[in-house]
Parts: sequence; C-alpha cells; structure tokens
Amino acid sequence: MFWSQWSGNYWNADLVNWLAEDFQVNFIRAAMGVDSGGYMTDPAGEKAKLVTVVNACIDAGIYVMIDWHDHSATDHVDAAVAFFDEMASTYGQYDNVLFETFNEPLQDRGQDNWDNSLKPYHERLVSVIRQHSQNIITLGTRAWSQRVDEACRNPVSGTNLAYTLHFYAQIHKGELRSIGDQALNGGCAVFISEWGTGFLFLDLGSSREWLNWADQHMLSNANWGVYDKEGELNAALAGSASDTGGWSASDLTESGRFIRDYIRGGGGDGSPSPGTSPGGGCCKFGADCGDCGDDGTGWCHQSASNCATCTGTFDSSAQAPGCAR
Repeated sequence: MFWSQWSGNYWNADLVNWLAEDFQVNFIRAAMGVDSGGYMTDPAGEKAKLVTVVNACIDAGIYVMIDWHDHSATDHVDAAVAFFDEMASTYGQYDNVLFETFNEPLQDRGQDNWDNSLKPYHERLVSVIRQHSQNIITLGTRAWSQRVDEACRNPVSGTNLAYTLHFYAQIHKGELRSIGDQALNGGCAVFISEWGTGFLFLDLGSSREWLNWADQHMLSNANWGVYDKEGELNAALAGSASDTGGWSASDLTESGRFIRDYIRGGGGDGSPSPGTSPGGGCCKFGADCGDCGDDGTGWCHQSASNCATCTGTFDSSAQAPGCAR
C-alpha cells in the first residue's frame, strides 16, 4: 500500500479482499506514512487507516506488515516506541502480522550511520516489540534500505529479524544484488519489502532479473505499489481504478498488469492479464515479427515498452506469433 496520507482512499477492507482474491496476494505491506503530513501530524487518522488494513488482512488470512513508513525515524524515536508498543500488544498474537521499524533511512545524513545510529534505534524498537511478540521484524538499512551488507557485518541480536532491501528496477541492477548476496552469504535474512518496476520508464527486463534473483533465494517481496499517480509508471493503478477493487485490465497500468501476472504465477512473462490479447501487435527484429525467446507466451508483443525491452521495433497494426523474451 502507498503512503497512507496520500492514498488513504485505497486503505479499506474491500480492496484488501480484492487483492487477495483477484491478484492472489498472500502479503500486503501497509506503509503508514509518518513524516510529510502523516502520523506525526494526524496520529489517530493514520493509525485508523492502518488498523483497517491490518484487520482486513487477518480476516482474509494473509500476511500483513505494519510499516513505520518514515525517512527520519531517528527523529521520532519516542513516537515509534509508543506506536509499536501498542501495535505489538494488539497484534503480536497473530502469526501473520510482521513489523517494519524504519522504512528507508537516508544515505547522506550523519545520524543514519548503521553502527552508531540505526542499530541502536532498531535495538530499542525490537526490545519493545519482543515484550509482546516473537513475530518477524524487518530492519531498515542505510541508503534507502540498500546497505544490507553493512547491517549484516554488525547485526542486531535476536531471532526472526531480517534486513530490509529495496530496489527500483530502472536504476538498481546487479551491483545492488551483489550487496544482497554479501548479506545472504554472511548468514543474514533479507526481506525485499519494497521494489518498483521503474519511475520515468518501466524496466520490466530488469524487474524480471530481480524477481528471478529473489525467487532463487526464496526472498519475500512486496511491489510498490497500490496507487495511481500520473508520471510514476511503477504505480499499479490507472486513474479510472475504483477505490475498492473490481478492476478491469484498463484500470491497471502496464506495471500493474505485469505485477498481477507475476503474483498469480505467470512470472511476469506474459500470461495474459484480464482483457489482454497476445498478438495484438508485432515486435519486429528487422523485417520479421519473429521469435525472441522460447516459451511462446507473446510477452514482447503485448506493448511497445515490452518490445523495447526486447530491443525490437513495435508495430501495433501487425499480428504476431507467440514469442517471448
């Protein structure tokens, strides 16, 4: 779920049920906004949205992450302590409720050093949660939750703790995966609690590389996200999307259709989204609308951007044989 203070219209039980039934999600990350007009401005209002989503996920039988969605959590320690004390005492008995204590520490603030600032912050929050629950806690890492290697070299003591890794496929590539590999090879648990297909443009090829890596290491992941916003192509929803689900293919963006397919087991490689017809265009290589892969599902031919990822030229008026990148 997108920042609660900016997409609160989607924070309702009907939408949670739609995601569980249609997208077949088994996990929702409830990103309750803290700064920028969120919880620190209206704690009762933002907490009410969170509680609605958490209760709906419990009723639907899926996992939910209570996310303190903050870039400056070390400035709000007392508020975070009080919040997680309440949330853990209320929901710690449910095995499917997870806790995330700090969304994305920044890179260029001195107080976001892992050893001297972030680790002590997490230790304090973990001790509060552990008074009520032994459930999984994910711990944000430096540089917008990328430096899981630093955290693993000086880990927080305890069990059921994982370090947060975030990526956006357009800008993050193999170098960040190598950092993830370092943490995994060091024996640390990694949780991809936020990732996106892109910002200014979609990079579905890079997205698939990331998802293959995550699947190979059996890493849980949550896509960003359930919102509509012009200019952010990784938003899953078009402006026509209902607040409560019931979406057709046209209510989903290209990213949203890709994500739905991936979650439903298609791997993002072209099992048609609702209302999508493979072969509605042609991804040409030279003069030929030819084969660009081996699984015959037609992913490259479903859109111009897919075709661009396959390094072809899209012709929307032509009919294509089944072919995939």
